[in-house]
Amino acid sequence: MWRASMSQEIGKALSSVREKVQHAAVRRPTSLPAVQPRLVAVSKTKPANMVIEAYNQGQRFFGENYVQELVEKASDANILSSCPEIKWHFIGHLQTNHINKLVAVPNLHILETIDSAKLADKLNASWQRKGSAEKLKVMVQVNTSSEESKHGLPPSDTVELVKHIREKCPGLEFVGLMTIGSFGYDLSQGPNPDFQLLLKQREEVCEKLGLPVDAVELSMGMSSDFEHAVSIYNTW
Repeated sequence: MWRASMSQEIGKALSSVREKVQHAAVRRPTSLPAVQPRLVAVSKTKPANMVIEAYNQGQRFFGENYVQELVEKASDANILSSCPEIKWHFIGHLQTNHINKLVAVPNLHILETIDSAKLADKLNASWQRKGSAEKLKVMVQVNTSSEESKHGLPPSDTVELVKHIREKCPGLEFVGLMTIGSFGYDLSQGPNPDFQLLLKQREEVCEKLGLPVDAVELSMGMSSDFEHAVSIYNTW
């Protein structure tokens, strides 16, 4: 009975969020690339059986904030056997002494939090030692709110770091920009300035490095503002 109830609850929640994402995508400006938004389910603190149930309901992308928790979940025998197409996003701050642990994670899909050339270089070296035939997808984290409590590099350094990754880190594939932004922004005051700034950062990166806009993803928006992020910007 508990399992049936959990399955229904997770299925209902996912269905509701997906419906909201689609409705928000319809409101997106036609000037933006027509790319389907990607829903990443943040699974931190959630047990393996809930991840499996969400996977059974069609969810494939899962985000984790802490390396050790990601290592444990991604290596869980039940998840490995039940979720062959799972794709893990690491969305927390990565310390250099945890890089090797992260690189070893099964089904690691994207690291969203590169914020320095030093971190990029160490990650690149570790990934190349792993000997993977594929590059590791990475995003550059931008501190759009300029809050000291937030990780991420200053917006003025974004282009240079993206250039460094593309030119100096052959084991990494730059795929986009990410921001957390300020918590609790009141949308009645207008468009979220953190989202606006990340959009401008993408425009600058594409212009200066000759990249097509639809090749640079934006990762932004959480449970309280993802509809705004999807409807106003081309976000994943």
